[in-house]
Parts: sequence; structure tokens; C-alpha cells
Amino acid sequence: MANPLKKLAGQTVIYGLPSIVGRLLNYLLVPLHTSAQYGFNAGEYGVITEMYSYVALLVVVVAWGMETAYFRYSSKAGFETKKIYSTIMLTLFTSTGIFIFSSFFFAQPIAHFLQYPSNSEFVTWFAVIIGLDALSAIPMARLRREEKAFRFAFVNIANIAVNIGLNLFFLGYVVPGGKAGHTNWLIQACYDPNITVGYVFIANLMASGIKFLLLAPLAMRVNGRWSWGTLKKLFLYGFPLLIGNIAIIINEVFDKPMLKWLLLKEQGLVKAIENVGIYGACAKIAILMSMFIQAFRYAAEPFFFSREKNKDAREVYARIMKYFVIVCSFIFLGVTLYIDIVKGFIRQESYWAGLKVVPILLLAYICYGIWYNLSVWYKLTGKTRWGMYIPLAGAGITIALNLLWIPRYGYVGSAWATLIAYGVMMLASYFMGRKYYPVPYPVGKMVVYLALAVVPGWLLTGDPATRVFDGGRTAMHTVVLLAWCGLVYVLEKPQKAVT
Repeated sequence: MANPLKKLAGQTVIYGLPSIVGRLLNYLLVPLHTSAQYGFNAGEYGVITEMYSYVALLVVVVAWGMETAYFRYSSKAGFETKKIYSTIMLTLFTSTGIFIFSSFFFAQPIAHFLQYPSNSEFVTWFAVIIGLDALSAIPMARLRREEKAFRFAFVNIANIAVNIGLNLFFLGYVVPGGKAGHTNWLIQACYDPNITVGYVFIANLMASGIKFLLLAPLAMRVNGRWSWGTLKKLFLYGFPLLIGNIAIIINEVFDKPMLKWLLLKEQGLVKAIENVGIYGACAKIAILMSMFIQAFRYAAEPFFFSREKNKDAREVYARIMKYFVIVCSFIFLGVTLYIDIVKGFIRQESYWAGLKVVPILLLAYICYGIWYNLSVWYKLTGKTRWGMYIPLAGAGITIALNLLWIPRYGYVGSAWATLIAYGVMMLASYFMGRKYYPVPYPVGKMVVYLALAVVPGWLLTGDPATRVFDGGRTAMHTVVLLAWCGLVYVLEKPQKAVT
């Protein structure tokens, strides 16, 4: 493997490992959240799923999507890095303050609209969470740009540790102790039977607070002056990407709220939110794919910009794409072949009816990851409007198909809508990229690797809800996985030998 690829792989590990570990540990909270003893029923878990869907969308909006613009202009000649950083942070402090104040003021009307009139505190808690996460985004981007990997990792790990530790403390100690009447001063201080899923939100709030405190010295280091001209350049570059990111979030999470609202009239609030909980819990299994993609994204964006002037840049981008597809194909095959083991992380069998969406969502994430790789063409050529047009088309497909399919097929329709939306985005970006910034992607090989993973993985999955562990079947599936790995090794070995 050429040095640039080794560097990207190393950066993916350095910057992505904390994210992977964090999301894996959060994934390991799923058994806690879905257990009958310590966790929540499908309806309660549906509240968690719905609220975090709104958070995912609002964090992008409140942060203005400035990360990519920061990377772009802080590495360009003729731009003052301090002025760029100060302009972004001062703007975010102002806009975030307005957002939090407005959310507090309108908390009760918002809670009433969301059908949770007795829980207006959820609105205020999440307003602070969103604000703190938005203010943390650019300092974290600065750590990545300055290659301060260990500080970046420390902040991420501290945030993760606090969130997970408090989840375990509240749900594993405070709530059971309070319900059983085993009161002491600590349980008495923390336990409230009316909070229920709110303990998950409180843990998140405190974790976000710790993360911001660790970044506060960097966030406050606005030793350059605010510049309207700089903000205008950043905004003009980043606004299409912001709209595109909003569209991406709609593709990724908006199907959960749509499930609730579209099923509300026909099934009632309780049943509708149960469907959201089942879908949200089963979608967590596909997080194994999104964890890798997230880790790749942390390293890829600054790497793509740093390599754009090199003569071999396009060949490097092509090889990155190929190895990316190989890893994604391996993850797809591994999760689907061992679904009877993986599903054990969802503790209550009442959730398992939704496992049929897992292969669909895994493939959807692969399409999303390929689209992200392909997006290098409009970021490097400055045609960022396409970073808005293509995701907006995907969001339109997502909304239209959910409106059409949710009343007929429920959350299965939502999963297929996500896959089709990402698939269309991937194809559109590929063909547009061939026109404006052609990269010699090895399409044939990538299709072969992906098809040889998807077809057997999907066919051998069967009905995950009813499948029980079987040693003989597991051994056969292991042979299939090893055969796939062997085929990839044989096909890739000659190329490695040449390079």
C-alpha cells in the first residue's frame, strides 16, 4: 500500500478509534436499555429514538455545518487561520445562545406539539445538549486539523465514559434501588419515578457538559478578530453543504418521527411509538457499519484536501474507495451471517420482529459511505452546490417513499426508503463526478466484492426473528466468510506485489 493510504489508515485509527470505541460502547448500552429488568419497553425506547432523531437534525443546523468550511479555508493560502477560527466561534456563541434561550422560552408549546406535554424538561435538556455539542464541533475540528490526536481522543473518551458511566449508575443502581425501596442518601437524591427515560437524557447532558468544559480553553481562544467578510466566504462555501447535511440527516433519522406521526391516527400514540422503538433498536445493529464510516470520515476530509495538489491524487482516491468497499462488504457479510448471535444484544424478544430491516440498512449505509467518498469531486472543485442538490433529492425520495410506504409496510418501508434514497445519491454523485472531476474508480472489482458479500449474506440471513443459534450453521457461515476473505486476498495480492 502506498504511503498516502497508510497515512489515511493511520489517521482513521487515531481519529476514528475513539469514535468507534464510543459508539461500540454506546451500542453495548442497547442490552441495558432493552432489558426487561433495567431498561425500557418498546414504547419508552421509542421516545428515546424519536428525541435523538430531532437532536441529530438540530445539531447540524445549530452548528451551521462549518466544519468543512473551516478545513477548506484554514488550509488555503491567503487566509488567516486565527481570523477564521475566531469568526466561526464568535458567531456560534451568539447563535447558540439565541437557540438555547428560545428553546427554554417555548419549551412547553414544543413539548405539547411532540405529544409529551408532561415532559417539557426534555426540551430544555436537549436544547443545552445541542448547544454544547454545536460549540464543541469546531474546537474538535481544530484538534484534527492540528493533528493533536491524543487530546482529540482524550476528549472523546471522557465524553463517552461519563455518558456510559451515568447510564449504568442511573439505570443499574439508582432506579432499581429506588423501585425496591433500598434508599440511601444517594438514591434519595437521584431517584424520581417520573423521570424514566429522562435518566438517559440527563446522562447525555452531563457528558456533553464535560466535553465542552474540556474544550473550553480552546473554544475561548478567539484571539483573532471577527470578520464579516470572512464569515461571508465561509457561509457561501458551507451553506450548500449545510443544506446537504440537513438532507442527509433527514435520510438517516427522519423516518423515525415520520413513523410516529403517520401511524398515530391509525394505531394510536402507544402503538405508534412502540413501532418507533422496535425500529430504532434493530437499526442499532447496523451501527457497526456506520461506526466504520464515521471513523473514516474523521480522517478522510482533511486528508482529501491535503492531497488535492498531488499528481497522483485521483489514483489515490480511487484506491481508497476500493479498500473502503472491501471493508464495508466484510462488515455486511459478518453481521448478516451471525445475526442470530448479534441479535442477543437486544434483550427483549418483543423487539426482534424488526430484525428484518438490518440487511436493508447495512446496504443503505454502504451506499451512503460510497456517496461520501464520491463527494470529493464537488468539495475539491468548489461546486458545493451539488453537495446540496444531491442530498436534497435523496431527502425528497426519503420523505415521499415514507409517506407512501409507512402506512402499508411500517418500518420495513422506512428501511427500503433509506436504501433507495442513498442508492440514488450514490449513482447521481458518481455520474456527475465523471463529468467534473473524473477519478479512475475500479468499479468492476468493487461491484464484484460487494455482490459476493451481499447476495450470500442476505440469502443466508433467513428470518432473523425466529433464528436460533445453531453450531453447524455457524460453522458453515464461517466457511463462507473465510472463502470471501480468501477471494479478496487472491485478487488483491498481485496489485500489492506490484506497488
